[in-house]
Amino acid sequence: MARRSLLLPSCALVAALLAPVGATHAAPDRGEPASGARVLAISVDGLNPTAIKRLGEDGTPTFHRLLTEGAATLNARTEREQNVTLPNHTSMLTGRRIDARRGGHGVTWDDDRPFMTVQRAARHPVGSVFSVVDGSGGESALFSTKEKFRLYERSWSGGIDRAEYDVKQRRLVRTAVADLVDNDRPFTFLHVSLPDRFGHAYGGLSRQYLSAVRKTDRQLGTVLDTIEANPTLDEHLTVILTADHGFVPGRRTHTPRVLADFRVPFLVWGAGVQPGDLYALNPDYRNPRKTHPGYAAARQPVRNGDLANLALDLLGLDAVPGSELNADQDLDVS
Repeated sequence: MARRSLLLPSCALVAALLAPVGATHAAPDRGEPASGARVLAISVDGLNPTAIKRLGEDGTPTFHRLLTEGAATLNARTEREQNVTLPNHTSMLTGRRIDARRGGHGVTWDDDRPFMTVQRAARHPVGSVFSVVDGSGGESALFSTKEKFRLYERSWSGGIDRAEYDVKQRRLVRTAVADLVDNDRPFTFLHVSLPDRFGHAYGGLSRQYLSAVRKTDRQLGTVLDTIEANPTLDEHLTVILTADHGFVPGRRTHTPRVLADFRVPFLVWGAGVQPGDLYALNPDYRNPRKTHPGYAAARQPVRNGDLANLALDLLGLDAVPGSELNADQDLDVS
């Protein structure tokens, strides 16, 4: 039996009552995921790519391994409208921009609102990686250090087969690793947030922030070690790692108008991935250098919101219905 939050039944009922008319929580059946294919999506909340460079390979061996062995860039972008936790993670999971007036998901807040769903925010049906995988007959899991991610359980109650929330990041990572080994779910989402916590407390790139990045790197190293040690995971699992925002050195807040806040990493590693610079592998995408292009640009930067449809592409599934970011599933990693 799937393990869920004890609050899920009542929250799911509330979501059903409050969702807009016609909102759906599961995508139509699209066939089964590619044989054995699995994706682990990791979001490192508040990770400024400059921290990876400053700490170097000795301080962040895991991030550097993902960079050298994967299809990667340290110059991806957040969504144009905002770069805060819930709005950007909702884009990662739905493949949509934020602005609901332009077909986005409408999640603009960043606190726990127990009566809200993504569908209610958007005022129209919104699917996700979870709902597409569920529609294909597969299972998904969500592991987060922040309780406000219960928003996704309420929004896609039938699509998340296990959800765990634990502020203790090291313990949460161990729980997620055990689930990877013990189950064959096509999609797992792991959210870790030590850099975000220490960035808000002490400022971006502070001594405490850099220490949090080091600790996170070590913990994620255990994930890669487990994957390599398990023949099934080593053969079939792909890791996608990104972030929801960075941090300006010395500042404790972030804004969509500052490069250090809207620049994030996007690293893809594992089964079937061709190592190299992600922009060199994708000439249809444009390295934005120091700019923050809008959605109308002919050649888009890689965005953290590309995660949803890249994950589904790796699983052999169609894009999230109604999505915009990487909707053609043309972001290549092999």
